[in-house]
Amino acid sequence: MSRAGRGHDPVSSAPTPAATNEGIAEPLAVEELGSFHIGGREATLSGLDTRELRVTPAAPAIEIDPNGEFEVEQMYVQYVRLASPRARYPLLMWHGGGLSGVTWETTPDGRPGWMNLFLRYGHDVYVSDAVERGRASWARFPEIFATEPFFRSKQEAWEGFRIGPSWTGDPGERIPYPDSQFPVASFDRFAKQLVPRWATNDPCTQSAYDELVRHAGPCVILAHSQGAVFALRAAAAAPETVKAVVVLEPGGAPDPRHEDISAMRNTPVLCVWGDHVEDHEVWSDLRRSCERYWHAQSDQGGIADTIDLPEEGIRGNSHLIMMDRNSDLIAARVQQWLESRGFMK
Repeated sequence: MSRAGRGHDPVSSAPTPAATNEGIAEPLAVEELGSFHIGGREATLSGLDTRELRVTPAAPAIEIDPNGEFEVEQMYVQYVRLASPRARYPLLMWHGGGLSGVTWETTPDGRPGWMNLFLRYGHDVYVSDAVERGRASWARFPEIFATEPFFRSKQEAWEGFRIGPSWTGDPGERIPYPDSQFPVASFDRFAKQLVPRWATNDPCTQSAYDELVRHAGPCVILAHSQGAVFALRAAAAAPETVKAVVVLEPGGAPDPRHEDISAMRNTPVLCVWGDHVEDHEVWSDLRRSCERYWHAQSDQGGIADTIDLPEEGIRGNSHLIMMDRNSDLIAARVQQWLESRGFMK
């Protein structure tokens, strides 16, 4: 652990027995699994033109009326509750930008994802599709969502997620980093996960996440990339409910020069960084801005830990740490931190 909050010893880099894959291969004893939608509001549309549409080839054309009342800006949540959880609080798993809860379910090369791993570590889990993503669904734009969606290309994902330094479009010519931990042979399968996103929906997304925290009760949040900002703000808004926040490669953090983070003084936070951050201008800038938050958290006497994987000799991790070939190892490091902070029974 490369950094710890004031008055707290860093955690050893050697996993404890409970934070390895030993003993977690038994069948899961699940008490309940299900899903729900949360957040959102009713929106009313009027004055829009109707049109005729043939919804299936064999059916006659019908009139489609876009006017009426609609539920919009909701979030989708899938949950799994164990019969005998060993963690003190459920783990809320929040995805990054242009992604969905699939992030946590299964790796692109078919290995169990972190949802499965943390269930086996003894956590109840809640995996969400944020507002506008996946099963949360869209709303009309510009009538409800203020702007049109934008989409991430495969080249942007390859380079922006730091899988490799260059892209030609030809699978035989894509150049990964020599030490890349991402399963590059499965990159095209990963790209099928990419979903549209909107640049104008942060307020309603934050509102839905805040409502999820209230619904779940005392909890720990594990967030990736864009989800980190929502997680840190949700924790600051409910410091008695959010017991800890773990962020993987945060895509930003509240700026302590402009936002009051004093409510986070008693909330432990952990940040995990992969490799080649300094090789990428955007990510090196983002890391510096995130470290401003981590320093402020530490300066106010809070716990602000960082796992810098390259600094620990673990090389080649991409922005998609939970999908990399060594993802089980990194999950074990996160689990070790949760154990060290007293979040297991």
